[in-house]
Amino acid sequence: MAVSTSPLELFKSPEEKRLEEDRIHDVLLLLEHLVQREEATVKIILDCLYDVGSVNLLNRKLHNRQLNQLVKSVAIMSKPAFRIIAMRWFKRNCPQLITDWLHSQVTFEDSVEQSDALISQVSDSHSDSLPPSENREIQRLRTQVRWLTGLLIIALSTLGSAVIWLGHHTDQQLLQSQPSRIQVSEP
Repeated sequence: MAVSTSPLELFKSPEEKRLEEDRIHDVLLLLEHLVQREEATVKIILDCLYDVGSVNLLNRKLHNRQLNQLVKSVAIMSKPAFRIIAMRWFKRNCPQLITDWLHSQVTFEDSVEQSDALISQVSDSHSDSLPPSENREIQRLRTQVRWLTGLLIIALSTLGSAVIWLGHHTDQQLLQSQPSRIQVSEP
């Protein structure tokens, strides 16, 4: 967690700084405990976000109706793989991200808004100074990155679905190939 040197920091005593760090650390521990205890709720939230996000992403990236429907069916099959990966990511990252965001809300600083405005000003001035041919090249590269990102998501979803299906199918075949060994003893 980065410590800022804002005008508010100048008035904090060392005890106040230590107390703030301790309390923010407590928030992090509570969020980690909440994620562990409410894992089922987190899974449901991730499922809902996947349902909405996958449909919106595919509608945005694929304009061919048949291809769109085909990829949506693949996306439905890849949901279990997504759930596993997303749950690991969520447990590892979200408590810290939420803690940092909450901490930024109670420090009452607008440094994020200022940095975003500065970045947009720099990018605007930089793009204005580029010749039109380089602007077109940048736009073309951005389009290619978007397409490649979409194709990567589709490929990973398909691969994940295939691995899960093969694992499930193999387990079922093993269970069916083993003869039942239940013996009934007569009294």
